[in-house]
Amino acid sequence: MALDQYQDEEEEEGMSFLDHLEALRFHLLRSIAAILILSVIAFLAKSIVFGEIILGPSKVDFFTYRMLCKLGNSMGISALCIDELPFTIQSRQMTGQFTMHMTSSIVVGFIAAFPYVFWEIWRFISPGLYDKEKNAAQGAVAFVSLLFLLGAAFGYYVLSPLSINFLANYQLDPSILNEFDITSYVTTLTMLVLASAIMFQLPVVVYFLSMSGLVTSKMLKDYRRHSVVVILVLSAIITPPDVISQLLIAMPILVLYEVGIGIAKRLEKKRALKRAEEEKEDQRRAEFED
Repeated sequence: MALDQYQDEEEEEGMSFLDHLEALRFHLLRSIAAILILSVIAFLAKSIVFGEIILGPSKVDFFTYRMLCKLGNSMGISALCIDELPFTIQSRQMTGQFTMHMTSSIVVGFIAAFPYVFWEIWRFISPGLYDKEKNAAQGAVAFVSLLFLLGAAFGYYVLSPLSINFLANYQLDPSILNEFDITSYVTTLTMLVLASAIMFQLPVVVYFLSMSGLVTSKMLKDYRRHSVVVILVLSAIITPPDVISQLLIAMPILVLYEVGIGIAKRLEKKRALKRAEEEKEDQRRAEFED
């Protein structure tokens, strides 16, 4: 063991509860500072962040709509081309636009700062792990950040535009106009993006539960049918009440569930190989002693 590593462990062992709280405070302060800095940048870039990103799915020239139209033209399905989104966005409160400008800037700042925030959290947690646990969790920051950003992108480019298109075209009667409040629009968009980003963390959850021995690949297989029901229910909660949106969020989560089963299998194989090596080593020692 290197001297500096030994000293670090001695320092960790000598830290009191208040010392740990102090260390956590600095990690949280740096994380909050990163979110605030990026939120301020997003606030100042109003025309880009709000005009193009937040309001993007409400416009017919949005990337997803254009790609659907190209797909429809190549397949001869004109219905995939979205030429109109029959709704308007209004602000019915005096502080509505400013409040949503602040809210959307903070959400964008949090998403952009997430890799750094999780890195700060990991820096606080990792010193308390054993060496084998640190080795097993190598690349955790990159993997968690990648899944979070992929989930956010899926929610923004797939779930949000299709959900907005469904809600915009849903009418009880032609005499009823869809005039959405800016608060409702931003809240719906934020919920879809963040919920999708969080749901995409399923493989990470399965990985750490499998590492701790709380779940096994057999258990995940046995409860596959139950998990399908739970995922469909969650999809129904976080998406608008249309079957297409629910299936769109449910399908990748089910795929990630299967990925989690594969991860659990791989960990179990590694543990089995390590156990076999340890048994062989014990046999060699016993033979040598004899």
